[in-house]
Amino acid sequence: MTHTSLKKLLEEYPFAAEYLEQNKLNINGYEDQTLDEYLNHFTEEELEELALDKDKVLSDLPVYIEQMCSFLGLEKENQVRSLTILAGHDKSGNPEGFEALTANTSQIISIVGPTGSGKSRLLADIEWAAQNDTPTGRTIRINGETPDKKWRFSSNNKLVAQLSQNMNFVMDLTVKEFLNMHAKSRLVEDPDSVTTRILEAANHLAGEAFELTTPVTSLSGGQSRALMIADTAILSSSPIVLIDEIENAGIDRKKALDLLVTSDKIVLMATHDPLLALMADKRIIIKNGGIHKIIDTSKEEKKLLVKLEELDSIIQTARQNLRMGNELSLDELTKKGLK
Repeated sequence: MTHTSLKKLLEEYPFAAEYLEQNKLNINGYEDQTLDEYLNHFTEEELEELALDKDKVLSDLPVYIEQMCSFLGLEKENQVRSLTILAGHDKSGNPEGFEALTANTSQIISIVGPTGSGKSRLLADIEWAAQNDTPTGRTIRINGETPDKKWRFSSNNKLVAQLSQNMNFVMDLTVKEFLNMHAKSRLVEDPDSVTTRILEAANHLAGEAFELTTPVTSLSGGQSRALMIADTAILSSSPIVLIDEIENAGIDRKKALDLLVTSDKIVLMATHDPLLALMADKRIIIKNGGIHKIIDTSKEEKKLLVKLEELDSIIQTARQNLRMGNELSLDELTKKGLK
């Protein structure tokens, strides 16, 4: 860190700008220097006038960065690269139908099963980082090891970000105010730029565009979910995302998954939609409160997925035409691939 230029330091740790400001250090024109080199340009009189203890400023910076990384859940050595679920038992006490399942970053795992089968319990086990101390007896490993206690007890480090089918805002804020509030809480250096990125990503997912000036309470269900998915992908520090019933979310489902995957998240997706289930690398089958089996998506299923996506495109086009007040035409749908 002492050998890193101030420019690179701020690129890696944007919140360090606050440390410099607290010490009344204006680095304009000195960005290519290290902090030590920058401090050396002051005369003894200037250091005294600024009430600066050069050695203390240098020694306190790494401590400040370490504390802020801990607060924000950004420690490199603690970044989540994989999640492993070790088998427990179902509601009848029978062993689950697998030994271990490991999911890596940028991987999608679908969860399928009847209502009440135990999908929520699986999420709770992951969120709590269960250690054979929940009703299912499952054990969770992070990066192949027993997880740090912060994943269980820290309010600042959430292992799982949940995106529910039902999302309603009650706060009296605009989209910009809501996003800025979250960005500032994450100590983002340029909240306005990040806010704009999130809005663009959300409108890429939503069926109907909205603006930064739009009150969040006036967003439709689909717009709300698009906003929260984009916010989670770009701003959330949670390494694992659970999406519940995205097929009814009123958004472009494939684009939503692509956005989360490119954001290095592990995505767990509870769904009843065959198209979404086959988009996943694996699917977990839940029965009687336990994981009945795990299925790798086969090459044959991937071929089927292409056909399902063609049919889905036709349905989405028909839905959009209905919304626009257009009449539906069999010839037009045929041109889209309907046979």
